[in-house]
Amino acid sequence: MDTSESSSQSGTGPDAKAAAPDGTRQRGWRRWAMDTRPLRRPAYRRLWSSTVVTAVGSQLTAVAVPKQIYDITGSSAWVGAASLAGLLPLIVFALWGGAVADTVDRRKLLLITNTGIAVTSLLFWIQAVTGMASVAALMLLLALQQAFWGLNAPARNASIARLVPEDELPAANALGSTVMQTGQVVGPLLAGALIPVIGLPELYLIDALALCVTVWAVYKLPALPPLAGTAVRRAGVREVVAGFRYIARHKVLLLSFLADIVAMVFGMPRALFPQLAAETYAPYGEGLALGLLFAAIPIGAVAGGLFSGTFSRARRHGWMVIGAVVVWGAAITGFGLSGSLWLAVAFLVVAGVADMVSMVFRGAILLSAATDEMRGRMQGVFTVVVAGGPRLADVLHGGAGSAAGAREAVAGGGLLVVAVMLALAVAMPALRRYRV
Repeated sequence: MDTSESSSQSGTGPDAKAAAPDGTRQRGWRRWAMDTRPLRRPAYRRLWSSTVVTAVGSQLTAVAVPKQIYDITGSSAWVGAASLAGLLPLIVFALWGGAVADTVDRRKLLLITNTGIAVTSLLFWIQAVTGMASVAALMLLLALQQAFWGLNAPARNASIARLVPEDELPAANALGSTVMQTGQVVGPLLAGALIPVIGLPELYLIDALALCVTVWAVYKLPALPPLAGTAVRRAGVREVVAGFRYIARHKVLLLSFLADIVAMVFGMPRALFPQLAAETYAPYGEGLALGLLFAAIPIGAVAGGLFSGTFSRARRHGWMVIGAVVVWGAAITGFGLSGSLWLAVAFLVVAGVADMVSMVFRGAILLSAATDEMRGRMQGVFTVVVAGGPRLADVLHGGAGSAAGAREAVAGGGLLVVAVMLALAVAMPALRRYRV
């Protein structure tokens, strides 16, 4: 373990000294509710407020793009192809964007990329309102949007550790993750309600206008240049590779990524929701079952965020990640074994709560265990893992469901999550020992 890692783990690093932690204690029911201490800090409050606005707006575009492609082609295959068209730019630019975020003023990078995303949303609106009806244009714009997002996400996430003290990082992550999960529930519902009223093109316009609010909020942030003493360098392939070497040297970082990969790849069964809704839960109504299955995990995550005061002050971050992933796997196993729709939904809600706990503490580890000059690259890899894991899960579960049956594939995947996570925890003690 090097000196920088030791200082990060003990809470005595440069960022921890930048702001003294708030020693106040909540009493009564407020101790169980979401920890809002980070919102007392104006800079973080601006960054978080911009997330509130865009969490719903981005979901409007996420619904509008596949809907428009399906309207043009009448083919779900084209919808799937568009999803893959956006994945490659996201991966490439997230990895590069992480390196860029470690070499420039992160506030300036956020201004540029948020402006780019807003302009892309405006271009989406223009092509829709003019009736272009071009799948190629939609896929090109989607690739451009995901490229900007790949550049934006590492800088945004890496900035949090400069805006709040170390002991408030779990609370800050809970605030941000809750907003994003709420957007995933509210956004699609709002899109479905608005399309018949105002039309599909206007969803793009609403997103573009919301992003203007985000640009203004980022403009009001303080400058976030590299810390004094950081070596000046260019963001290239060498810096991206250095980020992966850094992860390999710091086992707690490596394990935090592996924990998410294990949970998502083996235990995210969303590809089997349609089959389960049509077969196992058909007596409840296929449409109702499908909607509940897709909504259950985000609802659980939002509930976990709203009551994150129950866990966000924990100091043994490693054990919190291990426990959350094991509970996720156990809940997914229970879901796979459930013949009742309502019991299945209950297990998925529990899985959503566990996912929120895991997100909060994995995010805190990435920010506290890495030095500031590496945080951008860590968040770039994090963005790739979060985006790629569920897509790999779709392929794995889809194949396993076809071969062995949907419920068997889900339950088996959940058990595999529990077994692999416990094996990693035993074999590599760095995560068990990590605390702040």
